[in-house]
Amino acid sequence: MKHNFVKELQWRGMLHDMTPGTEEQLMKESTVGYVGFDPTADSLHIGNLVPVMLLTHFQRCGHKPLVLVGGATGRVGDPSGKTKERQLLSTESIEHNLDCQKKQLMRFLNFTEGDNKAEIVNNFDWFKDINFLDFIRDVGKHMSINYMMAKDSVKNRMETGMSFTEFSYQLIQGYDFFHLLKAKNCKLQMGGSDQWGNITTGTELIRRMGGGEAFALTAPLIKKADGSKFGKSEGGNVWLDREKTSPYQFYQFWINVSDEDVLNFFPIFSLAPEEEINELKNAHLEAPHLRILQKALAEEMTIRVHSAEDLQQAIAASDVLFGKSDKSALFALEERLLMEVFASVPSFDVPVSVFEENIVELLATYTDILPSKSEARKMLKAGAVSINKEKVSEEQDMSSLERLHNKYLIVQRGKKNYFLIRLQA
Repeated sequence: MKHNFVKELQWRGMLHDMTPGTEEQLMKESTVGYVGFDPTADSLHIGNLVPVMLLTHFQRCGHKPLVLVGGATGRVGDPSGKTKERQLLSTESIEHNLDCQKKQLMRFLNFTEGDNKAEIVNNFDWFKDINFLDFIRDVGKHMSINYMMAKDSVKNRMETGMSFTEFSYQLIQGYDFFHLLKAKNCKLQMGGSDQWGNITTGTELIRRMGGGEAFALTAPLIKKADGSKFGKSEGGNVWLDREKTSPYQFYQFWINVSDEDVLNFFPIFSLAPEEEINELKNAHLEAPHLRILQKALAEEMTIRVHSAEDLQQAIAASDVLFGKSDKSALFALEERLLMEVFASVPSFDVPVSVFEENIVELLATYTDILPSKSEARKMLKAGAVSINKEKVSEEQDMSSLERLHNKYLIVQRGKKNYFLIRLQA
């Protein structure tokens, strides 16, 4: 008997709702199911990873996943969860975004072998040949205004207003489901819980158009314990594109997840089996200060989204700031990574002529790393100041200091206070 997909989602905390008969259908036979992604950006972000994980577990349980990219629906805009109209994108932007997202999705699913290998479909391929009059006559007549108005995505916009374009979105998404059932024998649509209205419009449209049996399943929207939105950092979205969110920043996001949140996030985003996850949870609860779950999740996600090499660089970079790494590890960092590691520490622009002065002047005159020369001398005498991971003294000649990438110094005051000095010609 194939692995029970519904039970897998339940113990992972990934099941919000499903239509009657869904579990029975999935246990009866290998089933084709899909999730839709609209090309609103040229990269997916970690908020998109929940539906990606639905497809991943779906395939691992023996079913065939379809990834629907919204070449057509992206031209309309999904109103679900939105308080105002989306800005419509140009055709060129949509095509560019689709190409970028496709490449990212290839990292998560098996597209190459097996009867249940994943497949990417684009709803523009079937909508481009349907004219408006045929659509409203052959499809629109099956759905009443009352039914469509009852959906939360519409009701929640009654005060602020909604264009006919966005109002029609659920009907267009519903037709996607009907088309995929006919063309690909796709019987299941999955998504986040905010998509329940759109998905069940599809199952209802299929029923009314005599298309046969179809099912719906949703995962809960993931939020942090404090109620804030999952997937956001101080800089905004955490993207899968390394140019938008570097592997180091991506790794740091997972490392910094709170103890309460990581207990919920780990089963959702890890591919580890239940027994292993429970063991890690127990170890975490016994010694939360070791951040066992955060490290395990950060490592797994960084490898899956980027690479093992990126993970090792992210760990090495993190050790420079938070661990006990030495001078060689600091000098091994590429300039871009060095800037990311020390992006949040106080920084100073100092003329390169400072090398004609002494270290006391550097610490207390050219910068305010220490409040006075006397305090600087005191800290230097106590061995509490390091430059580029080496202890320095008051007597030390400034010319003996090596420059990182010929233009930076990293000053450490005490154990945890770092400062970045940019040398200006």
